[in-house]
Amino acid sequence: MPAGAAAERSEDAYEISWFAGTGSGGQHRNKHANCCRIRHLPTGLVRTATGRSRQANLRDARAALDADLNALLDGQRKADIDGSRRQQVGTGQRGDKVRTYRAQDNRAVDHRTGRKSSFTRVMAGGLDRLWSRTPPSSA
Repeated sequence: MPAGAAAERSEDAYEISWFAGTGSGGQHRNKHANCCRIRHLPTGLVRTATGRSRQANLRDARAALDADLNALLDGQRKADIDGSRRQQVGTGQRGDKVRTYRAQDNRAVDHRTGRKSSFTRVMAGGLDRLWSRTPPSSA
C-alpha cells in the first residue's frame, strides 16, 4: 500500500457500484439495484450495505468504510510510534540488559564490555572497574 493512501478521501478515491439484493424483501429488494458496494481504490478496502433504501445503504457503507480507514490509519500511526520507541528503549527482554548485580554471588557484570567485578567493590564506588576502552577478548 502506498504511503498516505489511507489518508486520501477525495471522491475520486472511491468506486461506488450498485447491485440488486437477494433474500427476503420481495420484488422491491430483488428487482431494484439498491445495495451499495464502495471500494477505496488506494487501499483496496471494500464495504457493502444491503438494506432496502438506496440512500441509507450509501450512508451506511460510507460510514463503515470510513471507520475501517480510520482504524487502518491509527494502526499505522501506532506501529510507527511503537517502532520508534522500541528502537530507542529496546524490547525490555532479558537480552537488553546492560549490567547484572548479584549480591548473593558477590558478582557484578557489565554485559556491553564483558568485564566482571565483585559486587561489594562496585557498590563501594568502583563502577569504573566494569568499564573498559577495549572490547573484551574472546578467550
